[in-house]
Amino acid sequence: MNPNTCGTHNTQIKKVAVIGAGIAGLSCAGHLQSLGVSVDIFEKSRGPSGRMSTRRTPEWSVDHGAQYFTARDPRFRQEVKQWVKNGVAAIWNPRLRVYEAGLWSECHSQETRYVGTPNMNSPGKFLAEDLSIQYEKTISQLERRGSQWSLQCNEIGKISALYDFVVLAIPAPQASDLLKSLNTRASDITDSAQMKACWTMMGYFPNQATTNFDAAFINQEIISWICQNGSKSLRRGRPMWTIHGNPSWSQENVELSKEAAQSQMMECLASIGFDCQDAEITMHRWRYASGALEHPINFHLLPDINLGLCGDWLHGGRVEGGYLSGLQLAEAIIGPKEN
Repeated sequence: MNPNTCGTHNTQIKKVAVIGAGIAGLSCAGHLQSLGVSVDIFEKSRGPSGRMSTRRTPEWSVDHGAQYFTARDPRFRQEVKQWVKNGVAAIWNPRLRVYEAGLWSECHSQETRYVGTPNMNSPGKFLAEDLSIQYEKTISQLERRGSQWSLQCNEIGKISALYDFVVLAIPAPQASDLLKSLNTRASDITDSAQMKACWTMMGYFPNQATTNFDAAFINQEIISWICQNGSKSLRRGRPMWTIHGNPSWSQENVELSKEAAQSQMMECLASIGFDCQDAEITMHRWRYASGALEHPINFHLLPDINLGLCGDWLHGGRVEGGYLSGLQLAEAIIGPKEN
């Protein structure tokens, strides 16, 4: 059996553990549940959505992970229509510019961009509404017990339930840690993903004059993206900017202190014309922010041990890739719905 193809409807898999509540994990779990499977999700963070994240304080909120998403595949376009209909996503039409070699220019991209509303994590919360999710639970070990799986959790020890199938919907390096002693082929796939970090700066710049753009791609600098969060629908609070570090620079400097990373990014920001005086800055390091297989395989299914992998890194990157990866893995696990 080809490990990445669907079989007939599998009625033997009744209980599945999904590790990771990003878009891929939520998509996979939702579709499995719609096919009558009992699903438990384990997520190490305090909430769903993964890198579609929003940081909140009493004074402001800012999207500090994925900044927007596109919808090209018909199945994802249909899902996004539902998000828009339910008020958790909207089209974003930013004034876009490009900075390169000391010069600013217009960005003429005609691609339709979407954002979550009122925050980037809203679609993930929508997908999570009817799912069983245990937050702040880090799965540290998987163990086969006959034909089932036992899970070990850092916070509470051994999970009491046994599972017919396990889905790893987490970044490739984290999946690799769990797979090393289980499956060499799957471990080789995760090791080849070459994921990179991203230093992210969230800033309030009280002295910055009004700009003639909402967001900009910054090329050949240590910064790669800047965005005025208030340009997105339904954002509230103090006007905030999100600044993403260049992936290569971020990876090379992943172990910098927050203070050192901030200093370098602020210097770059000032060099492209921002007034950084009296700025109030919050830093975040995404250790696994970007990267994908050179040749996407969409998902990976190991039917001999009832384990599967999904995530944007298997499906070309991007939010859409994560959603489709989870959906396609769910269909491969159970097979098509019976008429």
